[in-house]
Amino acid sequence: MKYSTLLLLSLIFSIELSAQQDAQYTQYMYNTVSVNPAYAGSRGLMSITGLYRNQWLGLDGAPESQTLNVHTPLKRSKFGVGLSLINDRIGNGVNQQTWLDGVVSYTVQTSYEGKLSFGLKVGGSLLNIDFSRLNQYQDVEFTAADNIENKFSPNIGAGIYYHDRNYYVGLSVPNILQTEFFADSNNSNTDVSSFVSKSRINYYLIGGYVWEIDYNWKFKPAFLTKVTAGAPLQLDLSANFMFDDTFTMGLGYRLDSAITALVGWQLNRSLNIGLAYDREITRLGGTAFNSGSFEFFLRYELSRNYSRVQTPRFF
Repeated sequence: MKYSTLLLLSLIFSIELSAQQDAQYTQYMYNTVSVNPAYAGSRGLMSITGLYRNQWLGLDGAPESQTLNVHTPLKRSKFGVGLSLINDRIGNGVNQQTWLDGVVSYTVQTSYEGKLSFGLKVGGSLLNIDFSRLNQYQDVEFTAADNIENKFSPNIGAGIYYHDRNYYVGLSVPNILQTEFFADSNNSNTDVSSFVSKSRINYYLIGGYVWEIDYNWKFKPAFLTKVTAGAPLQLDLSANFMFDDTFTMGLGYRLDSAITALVGWQLNRSLNIGLAYDREITRLGGTAFNSGSFEFFLRYELSRNYSRVQTPRFF
């Protein structure tokens, strides 16, 4: 019975109802380091970005995600370095996993404005599962001995990223190593321990463009594609309009999943904030306990370094 329950937990926690294991972000265009280490240092100055996502508001135990990225180019070199922190919490604290990775990139100038970067990240994750937070039933009881505390799993990731003044495109694999969870060498049923929970490789393709409509308005379409073995294709499309290089608003669509609305504000040279809202178009979205998903990001950059940036950066 315990292994059946563990299997159910893995389906809920690892796949998040759609067989996707990495957290999803509506404002992925501002959170690029989390999915592609080659982005590190590409903005030409030190950049600090935090993002918070509360998914499926009103659904008890729904996923919450927080990310924090810090990256900067190194002086007089082609290298960029940074740190990426991701925290996922599901089930009111039953399941919590935290990733901490160091990232490094190397950039090659391919044309007057074009740059091609290669990135690598190295780190790992800590997994905590507290079964005491679950509802307990007579036929299956968990004790503290069943909990998972600070289980460490190493990780490496890689990516490539190309950008010039008007567009960007990137391909990455943030988590290359596949980790098995809940394995029990004493369990006679080897099939159960093998398939209870296993992380899978996620492949990302991202891109975007900036069209100058007139002196005040710019059009910024973007996309993110995530491919995972045994899972449906995830495709995010967004169309943002920027006014006076400060105010951004737009809509997005997640394939067979949700429609999204985004708004952002460049408060000054250093500070940028943004909000996003997702509304499910699946059967889950039509339920009374799901009020959609909410996302907030804040980016701070050291404005004293703007003298090093020749042109404004819109991605």
